[in-house]
Amino acid sequence: MVRAELLKLAGLPAVWVAVALSLLLPPLVVLLNSRTVAPGADTGFLELTVGVLGPLVLGTVAAGSEYRGGQIATSLLCVPSRLRLLAAKTGAVVLSVAVTAAVSAVVTLAVAGVLTGGAGPRIAGVVGYWVLDGLLAYGITLLTRSGVLPLTVLIVNSTVVSVSYLLSKVTPLAAYLPDLAGAQMFIEPRDPAVDLTPVTAGLVMGAWVAALLAVAAYVFGRRDA
Repeated sequence: MVRAELLKLAGLPAVWVAVALSLLLPPLVVLLNSRTVAPGADTGFLELTVGVLGPLVLGTVAAGSEYRGGQIATSLLCVPSRLRLLAAKTGAVVLSVAVTAAVSAVVTLAVAGVLTGGAGPRIAGVVGYWVLDGLLAYGITLLTRSGVLPLTVLIVNSTVVSVSYLLSKVTPLAAYLPDLAGAQMFIEPRDPAVDLTPVTAGLVMGAWVAALLAVAAYVFGRRDA
């Protein structure tokens, strides 16, 4: 079933756009920054936060495509068990984003000249962050049945102004919001007020995503197609 969902994703043009964004944006930003920004501890890794746009698009499209043209009815006809369908679709999103993230991280760090033997744990953090962000977009879209609102909000929050970061200036509890926590899986914290270890950051973001997916799965299993 996961293979079938992967094939469905491969048939969506927006998914290829998402993959292209993930693979091309971070190394491009590295090249642009190399002319004006001095290398630092987060060189290469900081640019990988831009590539998260790809997983956001992929996760949104994976869920939202089911609600266009009556696709959900066809999917449920082929797989009557809604939970099995959801599990397979979730697995396809995880695999797609994880592979894309790993490739993008290696390429980006190579372009930045910081691909070393010690980069492994931080690359794993990048993969985890991208996967969880993709699942965040996926879960929200399942709840709303439309990708427009979640994609708009998540992209603005990731690229224009981070509401979580602004809240961190007011309360240290903002460090436990999913996007701010997730970034600390591989980015060196600059503010002691929002300093989490990579493992703690991953657990925090993972808990948010798990709770969201649990609610989305419950709603998906209960409401009409």
